[in-house]
Amino acid sequence: MIRVVIADDQMLVRAGFHMILDGTDDMAVVGEAADGLQVLTVVAGTRPDVVLMDVRMPGIDGIEATRRIRAGLEPDEPPHVIILTTFDLDEYVYAGLRAGAAGFLLKDTLDGELLQAVRAVAGGHNVAAPTVTRRLVQHFVATGPRIVDTAPLATLTARERDVLERIAEGLSNQEIGDRLAISEGTVKTHVSRILAKLGLRDRIHAVIYAHQSGLV
Repeated sequence: MIRVVIADDQMLVRAGFHMILDGTDDMAVVGEAADGLQVLTVVAGTRPDVVLMDVRMPGIDGIEATRRIRAGLEPDEPPHVIILTTFDLDEYVYAGLRAGAAGFLLKDTLDGELLQAVRAVAGGHNVAAPTVTRRLVQHFVATGPRIVDTAPLATLTARERDVLERIAEGLSNQEIGDRLAISEGTVKTHVSRILAKLGLRDRIHAVIYAHQSGLV
């Protein structure tokens, strides 16, 4: 069971997310918070697996709350945080990434995509809405190192290169499977192997690497 805390200053938003998450067999909402300071107390008391975090809240904002959550629960593994916002702005994305957030989604994300994101983040993966991924790529390609080690690309199979190119387009595993006529499970296996071979931490960094290496 994936234990989730919802942090948002709007009661109706919290109620909507609560209904979506509690409607599944593998998730349970174990706490809610209406401001940035309250979520710290709720997280400390419930020890969730995932926190859905609004950006703009009273007290401290969601970015600072994320930073404190990710830094303040040693020796236990801190919960993973998904930043949820109606504002698709660069400053939130970059600040959230630096604060340790594992996911970035817009509040108009479809129910199924939200549930997939929670499951992925709980499993140790990073997720981002396609628009957020594109912004991250544009930022890090523009400001990051121009030269990366392209030698590991030679270790990829032809199919793995195909999958990496589709990842770089911002496609989901299901969309990649449909495009390449393979199962979603097979796509997940390819993604894991790609990250291992290239020495990359997560899917977002795979997108950045694909662009900086010249693959796409």
